[in-house]
Amino acid sequence: MRIMFLLLAFLQFGFALDATLKIEKDVDQRAKIAVVDGSASGSDLGEEGSKIFRDDLKITGHFLPAKGYRQEAFGGGIFDPSLRVMEYVLKYRIFSENNGAVLQVKVLKGGDSSPVMEKSYKVASRARYPFLIHKAVSELNAKLGFAPVEWINRYVLFARYTGKKESEIGVADYTFHYVKAIIRGGLNLFPVWGDSAQKSLYYTDYSGKLPTLYRLDLRTGKLKRIMSSQGMLVCSDVSRDGSRLLLTMAPQGQPDIYEYRIADGSLKRLTKFGGIDVGGKYADKEKTLVFISNRLGYPNVFKKPIQGGPITQLVYHGRNNDSCDAYDEKVVYSSREDDNSFGGKAFNLYLTTTDGDYVRPLTAGGINQFPRFSPDGNTVLYIKRGEEGNSIGYIGLTTNTTMLFPLGVRRLQSIDW
Repeated sequence: MRIMFLLLAFLQFGFALDATLKIEKDVDQRAKIAVVDGSASGSDLGEEGSKIFRDDLKITGHFLPAKGYRQEAFGGGIFDPSLRVMEYVLKYRIFSENNGAVLQVKVLKGGDSSPVMEKSYKVASRARYPFLIHKAVSELNAKLGFAPVEWINRYVLFARYTGKKESEIGVADYTFHYVKAIIRGGLNLFPVWGDSAQKSLYYTDYSGKLPTLYRLDLRTGKLKRIMSSQGMLVCSDVSRDGSRLLLTMAPQGQPDIYEYRIADGSLKRLTKFGGIDVGGKYADKEKTLVFISNRLGYPNVFKKPIQGGPITQLVYHGRNNDSCDAYDEKVVYSSREDDNSFGGKAFNLYLTTTDGDYVRPLTAGGINQFPRFSPDGNTVLYIKRGEEGNSIGYIGLTTNTTMLFPLGVRRLQSIDW
């Protein structure tokens, strides 16, 4: 248990409500677009839908949406003369249907009202209507030839504490407008997606005598026990084809990193150290292991070839680099450093490579932790803790777009994307 709590100290964090927005990209490079609600009078989804549309358009890094909530009839062209200066006008109508929701969207050119895109979307569960908006924006973004932003359609997987020795695992859209608990009861922690299609997940149940790793099939609801282990047991990463897991285990008292093969249940030890090795991530097209270790006397980022070879230090600044993620040659990590404006200490995010040939700061103040790459490696999800509350943040590595969304005060234990 001591090892488990030490690992949690490495990886856990609080959250805070900080809904500030920072856009660093040159605004002249983004398409000006107005969002207009054409929903029926009294629709409870229309105004909230406008905000989600504008946030989606901003986060792509390719659009500059006009500020404020606008209404206009959905049918016909553009009636408000002030909208003619916009490059595009996105008109939408959203309404409930049975237990679901319907979204109708049409995009017009501001100058002459000529059509750009018109489409309808449906979802069987009304609560999931934010995904209709995400889908519409990602398809508009693709239609106009901009770099893909398919990640906005994905679920965020999380675990959060609900009481003493109790937690729940849930899923959310990237803005956390939609949130749904899928596992309740007991102490279930460290969920990770089991496949790229987000049809399964792994998590560890700490409710019993031994930590036990399970796999949940979300399509069938089938739960499969993978293994149990003394001390601690965490799945920190899954190979892209879903055939291998990186596990942190401590069967002899100190945590090390192992690779587990789904097909035959074989287990291979990848690190062997008298201290703490945790949080393994696949890197360099899954040929390299990146992980956190205290072999220097404090948490830092190291790498090692999966098939065997020397362990080398990857990060050479900071005295507490306590969490990381990897996407091929890219590595993002959280580093503790001095910052008098944030109670004397801050955790900032940095981007480096597995060769360590450069370091790029991604945040500049506050407590920013638990970074995760998007499936295409071009966006970083992270958690920001501030004096006013908890936020989930996103950084576009190619667009230099940063956005934060409020999470509330409930404490998240871990996230995956």
